[in-house]
Amino acid sequence: EVQLVESGGGLVQPGGSLRLSCAASGFTFGSYAMSWVRQAPGKGLEWVSAIGASGGITDTVNSRFTISRDNAKNTLYLQLNNLKPEDTAVYYCAKGGSNWVHAASDYWGKGTLVTVSS
Repeated sequence: EVQLVESGGGLVQPGGSLRLSCAASGFTFGSYAMSWVRQAPGKGLEWVSAIGASGGITDTVNSRFTISRDNAKNTLYLQLNNLKPEDTAVYYCAKGGSNWVHAASDYWGKGTLVTVSS
């Protein structure tokens, strides 16, 4: 059974940083692309960042965010820097359907809430 468990969210002041983690299990983590998406209050899902299976190819919607992965630890990360109130959202990690960085996602975690407020 595929499981994706996010952690690392919380309350942070504007300009602060957070590192989100996603622990994966139930599949061969290093064989699949992974991504992060978010959902702000009252809004739809927004793609944030993606990384290929080997970690060599990444893509992100915002240069303040950095995606990475540790295939030895079956863990995906998202570093969030210089956070702004509009970054407030539930952040979800998602498993891609192949190793290609922009593969469609087929599994999602339950999310971790990031709140940016003074």
